[in-house]
Amino acid sequence: MKHIEHLQKDKKLAKLLHLPIRTIKLHKNIPLRLMASIMSQQLNTKVAAVIYSRFINLFNGKEPKPQQVLAMPFEKLRAVGLSNSKVTYIQNVAAFCIEHKITDKRLMKMSNEEIIALLTQIKGVGQWTVEMLLMFSLGREDIFSVDDLGIQNAMIGIYKLDKTNKKLLKEKMITLSAKWAPYRTYACLYLWHWKDNVPDTKKKPQ
Repeated sequence: MKHIEHLQKDKKLAKLLHLPIRTIKLHKNIPLRLMASIMSQQLNTKVAAVIYSRFINLFNGKEPKPQQVLAMPFEKLRAVGLSNSKVTYIQNVAAFCIEHKITDKRLMKMSNEEIIALLTQIKGVGQWTVEMLLMFSLGREDIFSVDDLGIQNAMIGIYKLDKTNKKLLKEKMITLSAKWAPYRTYACLYLWHWKDNVPDTKKKPQ
């Protein structure tokens, strides 16, 4: 696999390349994926899955289009377990996607930077959310999320980075990640897996 061959050049990251990671692929209905990512913010995976399932059930178990989401009464969306602010943000996404004619086909033709610039105009959608969308819904292979806490903690542990100055930490992370291009998404997947599955007492690469 090309990404493994490339990432092996980083000796510290190379020690993680045996770990199993999820497949990067394109998913359909990107506007809905963006709404789902808002629903899951600050929730654990199981709770997020329950809320998303309830949300889909509002539409008879079928994935809704933005028009259908916007037509759904606020209180019904609220009743699936979403906060007032999350319902508002989801409605913002739906309205924005309709107004700007955002479709899977249009997004697939755009660069990563263009997609970030476009979608972060939506109130409630930050750069991190769009980076996750690029990785896990649009299947982009070269995304690095410097603001992700899991990535930060993994790189602090593996590369022995100083975490006292956040600005310098991020600069160092960006410098280190540059050598992973054009497969930075894969590097992030390995870093997340390492952080989530290695006991704290063993978080010292051999």
